Amino acid sequence: MTVVPITSQDLEAAEVSWFAALCSDDYQFLGVPDGDLRSSWSHCSTIVKTAEDLGFRNILCPSSYQVGQDTLSFVAGCAPITEKINMLAAVRCGEMQPIMLARTIATLDHMLEGRLTVNIISSDFPGQKEDSAFRYQRSREVVEILKQAWTKPEINHHGEVYDFEGLTTDPAVPYQTGGPLLYFGGYSPSALELCGQHCDVYLMWPEKMDELAGRMRAVHAVAENYDRTLDYGLRVHMIVRDTEKEAQEYADYIVSKLDDEYGRQIRERALDATSLGVSHQAKNREVADEFGYIEKNLWTGVGRARSGCGAALVGSADQVLSKIEEYQKMGIRAFIFSGYPHIDEAQHFGRLVMPHLKTCSMPQSYGRVPSSKPATPLGAGVRR
Repeated sequence: MTVVPITSQDLEAAEVSWFAALCSDDYQFLGVPDGDLRSSWSHCSTIVKTAEDLGFRNILCPSSYQVGQDTLSFVAGCAPITEKINMLAAVRCGEMQPIMLARTIATLDHMLEGRLTVNIISSDFPGQKEDSAFRYQRSREVVEILKQAWTKPEINHHGEVYDFEGLTTDPAVPYQTGGPLLYFGGYSPSALELCGQHCDVYLMWPEKMDELAGRMRAVHAVAENYDRTLDYGLRVHMIVRDTEKEAQEYADYIVSKLDDEYGRQIRERALDATSLGVSHQAKNREVADEFGYIEKNLWTGVGRARSGCGAALVGSADQVLSKIEEYQKMGIRAFIFSGYPHIDEAQHFGRLVMPHLKTCSMPQSYGRVPSSKPATPLGAGVRR
């Protein structure tokens, strides 16, 4: 029995995803910049292609104002060099005028032939601080406009931030029926309200299992008010080896050259550095044992040198598999893993764990992807 009812209640498989380090977040030693692991097109696209070859079903492409790749440009570049893997594009609501954002996402969805998913982000813009209530209102309106653009013949929206009347949606009709799935993460009441009403997959960062269950219950209570269910996802780092001892030794190895002051600077340069979710990741480190573990095989050391997701599953293949199975029993159907360096750790996971997992594409499971080119203005429909 899952913690709460979920949309994919009968789905036995999970969407197992990897992470494209677009925002200067790939290291051999955490906090020690390595020129060979810079967030260049060459390196980041190689991460994507490696993940596809290893059988990962999706890949998170983050968004931040750091040296690296612009998210939507990068996703577009990956369309012709990939065939199977989905792209989870992080979209910071409000950065682009929402009508044009709808058109851009529709274009990407057609380029990828239905392999696009969208991670809705509601944080500050570079160099700018805004009230949380306003940010979430803006994000809510962006999502409502996107959904109109993808499902209705006209956009008619009259909100506090945006006002549009009688605008044809022909330029913004996506490849997928109903548009790409919306993934969302956030802990504040406003975040839960937005996700519960409009999004499809609620993403969580690593915490103790009972705390994850509490997150799921909180967002389900909101979704229930709208007669909806959600699916749930977990974003967590990965260190898997043949034995637990090897994995623990590698965890110690990657932080062995970390200067804590520089690690603090890395954490604070992120656009989400002051968010409620980030504060919970910091609390994990405060309550961890002397080796940095808050739960069997869940290590918080990664969070010493990055904002956001700050813990890793550390263990043997059997231990990591058992933990993933426990998460699945809770109702988690989407996993976004990563590790350092990203290509090397993907290969360890691909060798040791992936062959034992039943995986799926969430857009395929939701029936969003048509079997042939859709009758849309950008597809096989009538050209007007």
